[in-house]
Amino acid sequence: MRSELIKELFQSFIENDDTKFFRAAVEIIEDEEKLKHHLLAKDLKRIINSKNQNKLILNTNNSKKYKVSIPIPRDNDKGFPLLEIKERYFSLDDLILDPKIKKKIENIPKELSFREIFASYGLRPKQKYLFCGSPGTGKTLTSYVISSLLGYPLVHIRFDSIVSSFLGETSTNLRKIFDFIEQGEWVVLFDEFDVISKKRDDPYEHGETKRVVNNFMQMLDSYNGRSILTAATNHQHLLDTAIWRRFDEILYFDLPNEELRSQIFKKYLSVMKKSKDLNIFELAKITEDFSPADISYICEEALRRAILLNVNEIRFEIVVSIINEHYERKKIIRSV
Repeated sequence: MRSELIKELFQSFIENDDTKFFRAAVEIIEDEEKLKHHLLAKDLKRIINSKNQNKLILNTNNSKKYKVSIPIPRDNDKGFPLLEIKERYFSLDDLILDPKIKKKIENIPKELSFREIFASYGLRPKQKYLFCGSPGTGKTLTSYVISSLLGYPLVHIRFDSIVSSFLGETSTNLRKIFDFIEQGEWVVLFDEFDVISKKRDDPYEHGETKRVVNNFMQMLDSYNGRSILTAATNHQHLLDTAIWRRFDEILYFDLPNEELRSQIFKKYLSVMKKSKDLNIFELAKITEDFSPADISYICEEALRRAILLNVNEIRFEIVVSIINEHYERKKIIRSV
């Protein structure tokens, strides 16, 4: 660990400067990952992520990242919070995606840095991103990575609280959310976005749903803040056709090809020694329909099983057996 980082940690404690502390902590984690101390790096990430961020809310200026707390909006019906504020660090290396998509994510900070130049031409940086595709392909993780790249807290919208049993309250809740996010700089994640953006011509949807979709589109159109808005859905076929053009960029997250699956296996199996017979490329071949989330689960289960078997390496037959078990699990899920 570099001595200057230790000094910065102590200094940030004395100054009660969360921004300086977080910056130093991130650099320490990156140093440990470069040294292949993956378990330590993972533990350090977990500790940082467990920090309660409810009091760290408003991004105000360059000298001080956060100011006073802004009350989190709540549902009038049951008093539930309409959003969660999270700040977790992920690097661009945590994203194993199609290079074209990854490049667009990488360009987001660059676009924001050109804000004033864009304005001189009557333009704005892209701010509204729609992520769609199969479950477990990295849509939510991408929002966290963007949050880390920009240094903006992530606002996770809670649709279980937004959709109220009282007519008219759902739109009111959405208005509260947009009023809130216009007061700072955030990465806003509308997860399971199809809940409030379903097709208005669906005969099974009642009039209130159609009014909510109309109101939400109007709020998207009139949004004039400085935050990045991201929306993620696994069911893009349910979205109203008019929703699509409200976004500056639409990114489709497909299941990973064989090369990407190899990279994912290498990443998640790197924390333990691998046996000589462990063939990563063979594992990638036999997991054709698997998502990154599926592979992550398989690797974690392989590590767990190796520990239980009291072996100090990941063996090929262990991983293959878990893959076969997961195939059976996926069949059950599909049959539901």
